Amino acid sequence: MNSMIKPITYRDSGVDIYEGDRFVSLIAPIARATFRKEVLADIGSFGSLFCIDAKKYKEPVLVSGTDGVGTKLKVAFMMDRHDTVGIDLVAMCVNDILTLGAEPLFFLDYFATGKLKPEKAAEVIRGIAIGCKEAGCSLIGGETAEMPDFYGPEEYDLAGFAVGIVEKDAVVTGSEVKEGDVVVGLPSKGLHSNGYSLARKVFFERLGWSVDKYVPELNSTLGEALLVPTCIYVDTIKGLSEVIKMKAMAHITGGGLAGNLSRVLPKGFSAQIVKGSWKELPIFNLIKEAGNVPEDDLRRTFNMGLGYVIICAEEDMKALKDYFVSKGQDYFVIGSIVNSEGGVFYV
Repeated sequence: MNSMIKPITYRDSGVDIYEGDRFVSLIAPIARATFRKEVLADIGSFGSLFCIDAKKYKEPVLVSGTDGVGTKLKVAFMMDRHDTVGIDLVAMCVNDILTLGAEPLFFLDYFATGKLKPEKAAEVIRGIAIGCKEAGCSLIGGETAEMPDFYGPEEYDLAGFAVGIVEKDAVVTGSEVKEGDVVVGLPSKGLHSNGYSLARKVFFERLGWSVDKYVPELNSTLGEALLVPTCIYVDTIKGLSEVIKMKAMAHITGGGLAGNLSRVLPKGFSAQIVKGSWKELPIFNLIKEAGNVPEDDLRRTFNMGLGYVIICAEEDMKALKDYFVSKGQDYFVIGSIVNSEGGVFYV
């Protein structure tokens, strides 16, 4: 090595391996707290091991899903609050695989940042662990990438990966949906994790509001309302599946009710949705009015107050209602299935 030239270390280039090791030491106990008995390997190995109980299943089918949080992260950066977006990450993945009837088993995350700050990153992982506990799955592994010059020093991005299991003859496919079936919606808590590019443009650019602005219609600051975590519906649906047969289910994310519900309808059938049959949250009307957003664009972007939809037979409605009452779960009967092409339409 030329002694006249100043040496350049990996830390000088912006990547601190020692901080990465400290981060792992911070999150290991957080992840371990989510472990189910089926987890065989500890945090830090090259791969994660999860043992499926062969005696429990006849024909087990593994179901996988992956997603991110999107530009909702921008709001977290603005507020310097990082303990809720991890819940969103888990919710976006487990709710998707839940629609096929799957029980979430385990979860992995990918955390990429410009400059690793272990305490801040640990807050994100803590949120992921909270989401995993709520979903009943284990956080068994992940990857952390420090990428200077690719992300800003205060920025990070997230991706999540969920794996679940369902008996082959219990996979929910939508194939049994028929005319007269009932469409039931479960409420969302807000935007969940979709439409934030539009919401940020309306609130921060058009209106010039800050995250600290108190908004009476929302009964909170704007930032607090925008960071409300995505609902995790696993516990609710898992219990309901023991009471009635779900013919089809949809997680209402980007694309709205029409874009997601149409994905689970068999050819020749449509969902007739009754306008005003559920409570549309005030934040959506604020976006509509302030941004002069066209109605169709609004409904194709946001969940409009419904985070999850179930289709079941009319004869199962009493059992469904009794179950939701026992759980204290709000729900809305929002429409029915008709013989028609077209997917989803409003009346």
